[in-house]
Amino acid sequence: MSDETLVGAGRHAVVIVASTRAARGRYPDRSGPILVGRLREWGFEVAGPIVVPDGDEVGRALEVALSSEPDLLLTSGGTGLTPSDRTPEMTAPFIDMVVPGIAEALRAAGLAKGVPTAMLSRGLTGLAGRTFVANLPGSKGAVVDALEVLDQVLAHILVQIPGSDHESV
Repeated sequence: MSDETLVGAGRHAVVIVASTRAARGRYPDRSGPILVGRLREWGFEVAGPIVVPDGDEVGRALEVALSSEPDLLLTSGGTGLTPSDRTPEMTAPFIDMVVPGIAEALRAAGLAKGVPTAMLSRGLTGLAGRTFVANLPGSKGAVVDALEVLDQVLAHILVQIPGSDHESV
């Protein structure tokens, strides 16, 4: 596959990891490197993951990242039910157009692989301006499953955002 046929060729992506333990150096970030690696394989220009504590810091990181108008912004972590899991709440104010089918497909992928806790993820997906945003769970397995789902539709999403015809994919 040539560089021009890669879904991310000529595009910029950002990865934000919500993990208080990883941000404080008590736990290695395991999902961010997986996301960055796959995005680079897909041709995206992406720096290393931005690792922040759960909660309000996620909102601040989202604001800064979205100000650079990336084509894609993926978050990992903070989508569960603990009191500090606030990534969807931090993301919601930035979303102009919710795309619930993708979030549903992300949860369904985990369920299909026999992971009942996948249904507990509260992650959002949608558009923040011209940026596609997806909140992914923090586990390595969930991130890998999410990338498999996104691989099927990401090219179509990125072509549609600027208003291109459906048939161009």
